[in-house]
Amino acid sequence: MISFKSISLAVAISAATFSLAQSSALAQEGGHGPTPHMEKWSFAGMFGTYDKAQLQRGFRVYREVCSACHSLSRLRIGNLADEGGPGFSEGQVKALAAEYQIKDFNDKGEPIQRPGFPSDNFPKIFANEDAAAAVHGKAPPDLSVIAKARSYSRGFPFFLLDMLPGVAYQEHGPDYIHALLNGYTKPDDTKWNEYFPGNQIAMPKPLSDDQVDYTDGSPKTVEQYSRDVAAFLMWAAEPKLEERKRTGLNALIFLFIFAGLLYFTKKKIWADAH
Repeated sequence: MISFKSISLAVAISAATFSLAQSSALAQEGGHGPTPHMEKWSFAGMFGTYDKAQLQRGFRVYREVCSACHSLSRLRIGNLADEGGPGFSEGQVKALAAEYQIKDFNDKGEPIQRPGFPSDNFPKIFANEDAAAAVHGKAPPDLSVIAKARSYSRGFPFFLLDMLPGVAYQEHGPDYIHALLNGYTKPDDTKWNEYFPGNQIAMPKPLSDDQVDYTDGSPKTVEQYSRDVAAFLMWAAEPKLEERKRTGLNALIFLFIFAGLLYFTKKKIWADAH
């Protein structure tokens, strides 16, 4: 005889299954698109480091294309000469900074425009979000930390690993940026993007082949541009990544040696204990 509890449990399971299937269908209807491909990055893993040449190319793409709409206001211009970064010289950074006009005040407190210094942050493109929205319809996001702000689920079982410190995959952002910039797959619709939620993005396709001139022989393709600018934006979001990894590795070595010393000290002290 079938009990009332068994019927209730079956109904509950059926309802949950239907709800899950409906949610999945709605997600597909919403056009969330496929999961970005996990790319190989030089800065990935415990021993990863930035590729200086790639960062320089990525900065070039940002400056010639992305900076028309997107600010980088949380990054100092002088950071471009920091260790572990693109490797620009101090002279190059000074010359670059001087090309920007920075809003400031003179000795009398009057607003002025002056050439930039390496100590200045990259200036904002628009005064505020309303001004940006008036030009573009929607305010383009600041790209300073976009590579750390964007993420995606890698599905089971990888999302479980991503919750664990030390082993979590930390390159979601660059993967997403790279995929997004390559996601304009409908030539007749410049705002349709395969990887953007809903598939309709406010930003028209920003990159095309041969758009940015590379002088190091790298391919001048959308694929290469997107990889380079994604790597640069990762550095912009975490310019001290290499230093952090060195510090972490040194800490692990210290803890390993310290644990060994404690073990042998304990063995020595308690050697004659019964």
